[in-house]
Amino acid sequence: MQRELIGTAAILLAAFSGFGARVAAKGAEKANSPAAAAVSACLKPVPMDEPNAAGQAAIAIDIPVNGTIYPPDLIAPQFAWRDSNPAATVWRIEIVFGEKTRSIQIWAAGEKMQIGPVDDTLVGYVPPTLTPEQAADHTWRPDPKTWEAIKKHSVTQPAKVVITGFASKDAGEPVSRAEATISTAKEPVGAPIFYRDVPLIPPNPDTEQRGVIKPLPDSVLPKIKWQLRYVNRTESKVMMTNLPTCGNCHSFSRDGKTMGIDVDGPANDKGLYALVPLRKTSIISNDYLIHWSAFSEEHSQKRFGFMSQVSPDGKYVVNSIDVPHAHGTRVLDRLYNGFYDNYGFGQVFYPTRGVLAWYSKETATLKPLPGADDPNFVQTSAFWSPDGKYLIYSRASARDPYPQGYKRSTYANDPNETQIQYDLYKIPFNNGKGGNPERIVGASENGMSNNFPKVSPDGKWIVFVECKNGLLMRPDSKLFIVPFEGGEARPLESNLARMNSWHTFNPNGHWLAFSSKSPSLYTHLYLTHIDDQGHASPPVVVENATAANRAVNIPEFLNIGPDDLDHIETPAIDFYREFDLAQQLQDAHKFSDAVPAWKVAADKDPTDARPWNNMGVALAASGKTSDAIDAYGKSLAMNNDSSQTHNNLGSALAEAGRFDDAMMHIRKAIELDPDNGAAHINLGHLLEVTGHRSEAIEQLTLGTQIAPKNPEGHNIYGVILAREGKLDEAITELQMAVALAPGSAECRFNLGRAYAAASRFADALPQFEAAAKITANHEPAILQMLAAMYSETGNYAQAVSTAQHALDLAEKQQNAELTTTLRANVARYQHQAGATTAPSDSQSSPNP
Repeated sequence: MQRELIGTAAILLAAFSGFGARVAAKGAEKANSPAAAAVSACLKPVPMDEPNAAGQAAIAIDIPVNGTIYPPDLIAPQFAWRDSNPAATVWRIEIVFGEKTRSIQIWAAGEKMQIGPVDDTLVGYVPPTLTPEQAADHTWRPDPKTWEAIKKHSVTQPAKVVITGFASKDAGEPVSRAEATISTAKEPVGAPIFYRDVPLIPPNPDTEQRGVIKPLPDSVLPKIKWQLRYVNRTESKVMMTNLPTCGNCHSFSRDGKTMGIDVDGPANDKGLYALVPLRKTSIISNDYLIHWSAFSEEHSQKRFGFMSQVSPDGKYVVNSIDVPHAHGTRVLDRLYNGFYDNYGFGQVFYPTRGVLAWYSKETATLKPLPGADDPNFVQTSAFWSPDGKYLIYSRASARDPYPQGYKRSTYANDPNETQIQYDLYKIPFNNGKGGNPERIVGASENGMSNNFPKVSPDGKWIVFVECKNGLLMRPDSKLFIVPFEGGEARPLESNLARMNSWHTFNPNGHWLAFSSKSPSLYTHLYLTHIDDQGHASPPVVVENATAANRAVNIPEFLNIGPDDLDHIETPAIDFYREFDLAQQLQDAHKFSDAVPAWKVAADKDPTDARPWNNMGVALAASGKTSDAIDAYGKSLAMNNDSSQTHNNLGSALAEAGRFDDAMMHIRKAIELDPDNGAAHINLGHLLEVTGHRSEAIEQLTLGTQIAPKNPEGHNIYGVILAREGKLDEAITELQMAVALAPGSAECRFNLGRAYAAASRFADALPQFEAAAKITANHEPAILQMLAAMYSETGNYAQAVSTAQHALDLAEKQQNAELTTTLRANVARYQHQAGATTAPSDSQSSPNP
């Protein structure tokens, strides 16, 4: 039976969960095609000159895009262009100013664009590549002195960037030419950007489960960095890293003195939040932790906070919680999430039920916000107006995240995703008394999902995400702007082709930072200038924000001066360190060492169910089935809604021969999570063992459909097919099992037996040889079959020695039945060997 290990570092929204059923996504990321979103006209390279009569070709200037506005405090950017004339080998860069200032002319060799440095400590990432346009780009970067001159003389009037191609510096006539205009804003960016720098490595499908946000494998979590970037500097500075858990959804008070951040709680379930005073060295200590679970109602599910946001004055936190008095509502009943193969959009999540609640730092209380607490709607993702008087949030009719007849989605924006389109609403905070919610015209009832609203510092505008379905990081996410009071909404001119999201205003309100998966799925950080009429300039990339194989997300401007924040310490994460140590031992199959390590982690937080579940896995792997059953029982006493733990307990009970109890728990696992493929497979196995083959086949078929990369399902189903005499179908299933688990002696042994039953002895032989090698030639049943294949393929001497070794092992194990069979086999193989050598001997000797 297959057991499931509950992982540590998922960004979990289940009360306790982790490694779940293998649910492998299928299909390509269909929404990632260029047609998924149109590029704004101002973002397309614009050749400013048509080819002349002499055949002069056009240049496409990719950076800067025509009309780009640069911050006055930005470091020198890289310019890039494509030249359609192969005769061009050198280029003259000329900056022509509108004022009475001499132009700047510089020759450039036009080095080809290169992929930036990668983080070579990562394993399993998809190598970054250049787009065809980038691969064709030539580049140039002004030196700091030149760049300062360009910025100085392009404030009052735009400057013209003219790029001209020549066959050589000595050539009299150009062979190509283009130009673009740029300008420099009066308003600086000023404040630094605090963001999360993450690897993009899909987690093991075994960890996928409903109600769990887990975009990364556990092993990768310590490699997440929280960075701070001033745009006038060439590099970011790491504020936090090497954490065994995933902090996220950070926000700051308007004065830059308070930070709020999810630290994922004692079970990585959004149950723990830090509200921390910011100093040069800031410390996330237990003194600043808020346990959302402490506000759970009696007999209800453990409470968690979703998309928490600190108020402008730092006194309050608003978040989305479960509906009060809805006893028994589980996370997987109020949150939809899907898992996909595409590393750029590996998971989607959004709530389908919930109300807004507010926390007071002064009174340490959490209360629903009247007017945004209607159980008939989901109310989520609220953000404050700059004066703290209003909250702007997303609202939609409440619904089940997995309705009757739900089919698993396999890619972002798959029509099988549970559909939800949020409208933006505004509600007064009124010191926690709330009020009447008002729909924001232009950001509602438009057939799209409107979400993640950020209000400009002057209170004039709302910039929000519009997408077809769900929240935030969707392939089709676009940024729109609408007046705070509502009105006509317009797409920002800065939108790129794929995913525009995670936006944030700087303190003066004229710069918006955002993330986009253009030009690559490794998310980049961009800036755009917002003018007084709410128009955005073409985006400017913040270079060197992360490695080429990592991504930037959750950028937030932090209103502090230069060097006001040096780093953040995290002494409150001790539990996770113990958990991580136990996890490492478990991953290394050091189960006897992992058991006491899980006990230490359990003692660190007696409310966490996961260490007991994982201890059960280690005990079961060590052959201590009875102790494993006890450990699973303790885990379920803390969280009886864990599909994984019910499945694990059922597996252990089956091992102990308690089939009725095992059946009950495995069926409960499926009831809790119908997508738990491992539970369907275990149920199929158990039904076969108890003589219900037709039901077993039904469950195994469903389990392998849900979890096609689970070798156990293919293995068991293959054995059943072989028992029914369907050898060709059995061989196909068992071949898949071996392909998925080449190191499994059981899978290879079963495939070998199917081949042997089909008289395909030459195919069976290498499978038995591999199985024998995997088990270090210590399994007499495997050696018995291996000897038989040597005999069938004419290698009688090898058959004798292999069968004799199997006989010796069987005698030591006091297996009388196998011993009797092997003795007969040895005698038969010896006879065969003698029969083949006798004619050879007679032929080699002369007749008397």
